[in-house]
Amino acid sequence: MTTEERDEEASRSGNSSSSNNFRERIREIKWASLVKMSKQWLRNPLNMALFLWILVVAVSGAILFMVMTGMLNAVLPKKSQRDVWFEVNNQILNALFTLMCLYQHPKRFHHLVLLCRWKQEDDVTALRKIYCEKGTHKPNERFHMMVVVLLLHLNCFAQYALCGLNLGFRRSERPPVGVGICVSVAIASPAVAGLYTILSPLGKEYGDEENQMDRKVSLERRYSFASRGDDESDLEWRGGVLDIWEDIKVSYLSLLCTFCVFGWNMERVGFGNMYVHIATFVLFCLAPFFIFNLAAINIDNEVVREGLGYMGIVLCVFGLLYGGFWRIQMRKRFKLPGYSFCCGRPAVADCTLWLFCCWCSLAQEVRTANAYEIVEDKLCKRREEEVKVDEDGVIDPSCLPEKMKGDEALSPPSPPFIHREAT
Repeated sequence: MTTEERDEEASRSGNSSSSNNFRERIREIKWASLVKMSKQWLRNPLNMALFLWILVVAVSGAILFMVMTGMLNAVLPKKSQRDVWFEVNNQILNALFTLMCLYQHPKRFHHLVLLCRWKQEDDVTALRKIYCEKGTHKPNERFHMMVVVLLLHLNCFAQYALCGLNLGFRRSERPPVGVGICVSVAIASPAVAGLYTILSPLGKEYGDEENQMDRKVSLERRYSFASRGDDESDLEWRGGVLDIWEDIKVSYLSLLCTFCVFGWNMERVGFGNMYVHIATFVLFCLAPFFIFNLAAINIDNEVVREGLGYMGIVLCVFGLLYGGFWRIQMRKRFKLPGYSFCCGRPAVADCTLWLFCCWCSLAQEVRTANAYEIVEDKLCKRREEEVKVDEDGVIDPSCLPEKMKGDEALSPPSPPFIHREAT
């Protein structure tokens, strides 16, 4: 046997062994658990929206790639047809990525403000949970976080510049150098930010005493008010969904200033900054309409233009699901009862309430937050009962809290007894 035949046999045996190893690894995958995890992940409305966004981006990107490489020349023989398909998918991708940047930018501005301020311990802790490994203290963490946040801002501004080029110029007039620079910066900046987060001290672990103190303080905060919480089974929504006129002030504020009331309520129940919620909610409900209608200007096909306009309107309506998502988080955190009129699934019911009766749902959430005291992510019932006093000046024990009733209830001495003491 010659050396060439031996080499061929060795390569064949190596390929067969590698293919066998690959098959064994495929068999080791627990497909049932993987499918279960996928279903559990998709039950989150935010993850479902992200999955749909990725799906549309993948389809439009694939069509755009096939048009650019000539793979669809047999289906689209005319150059005018190919130009229309290229521009339609290009504008769809441009609109989707611009919307994603618009939705993320208020939060990134808030992080930049916190980094510039860098005073309150709660702000620093919140930033550590987002950018630091295991949310612990890192060396020069403020500088490293600032680098990451600025790179993410650069990603947003590059996408806005690319959006301006796509909307302001037709394809034949669009400057290729400007488009190339914007695309490169928009792709490279988040990639560099991710690598910097992993390779810098932000992605490493440090076992110092300050981290141990942070864990101790967080545990103390978590359990310091545990005794003050009420029985979770007694908590409930304040009024029904349709009882919007139960509180006139709340009802009119919910109707006339929906975004501001929503952000204010989210901040006081512990779900982030009020201004971030207001800006994000406004963008979810208004930005798709303008982005998709502006994208339709440079498309010559009338049917496609109308389709993009209707798509923007539909996405604006589904922007109300932002309120439904945070209603789900509020219900889960505070153990509030869920509605089961949508196939027995409370999360679907919460989103349905916001889609078809957003003002009623918001008013109910505000009334519920007004009815309880919020202590360390728990709802505690307010104790504001009026104290009743009879004619002799004795306090009625029935109006006191439970721990003050019985032998512990105190009453002032009667007036005749005070008179005898004085004489």
